[in-house]
Amino acid sequence: PTFEGNIKGSVYLCCTANCGPNSWTHIHRDGLDCAGACCTVTSGGPFDPTKGSQLIIDFPPGSTILLPSALFRHSNIPIQKGEKCVSFTQYTAGGIHCWLEYGGRTEEQYEIQDPEGFEQMLKERPERRRKVLEMFSTINEL
Repeated sequence: PTFEGNIKGSVYLCCTANCGPNSWTHIHRDGLDCAGACCTVTSGGPFDPTKGSQLIIDFPPGSTILLPSALFRHSNIPIQKGEKCVSFTQYTAGGIHCWLEYGGRTEEQYEIQDPEGFEQMLKERPERRRKVLEMFSTINEL
């Protein structure tokens, strides 16, 4: 199966534009995003990044960050009054990854059409988070 995403040439199939004027988020985890992939978040607008918009680091206008948003809780703080902040996020929904992994089928179709493969996938599911986390480098590895 193949997909055509929203942006030609992008490796991501989905995107969200937050046109502001004050783009910020409460603490959350994007549990429906693909856990094994990072999303990209790009900030824009005239604002002072030392007084707002920080993730954990200063995040000035024009910056892009790669973030495994399905795995970790994250947020950013509001900017100052009178400033403007916009953001553009690209990601791939986890459901699309599962559909591809299931051979272009829904979970229900996979269970009916390939019961043995489906059973194997269910057995491996508890280890999935650990395997995904192992794909990322640790501080000692850097």
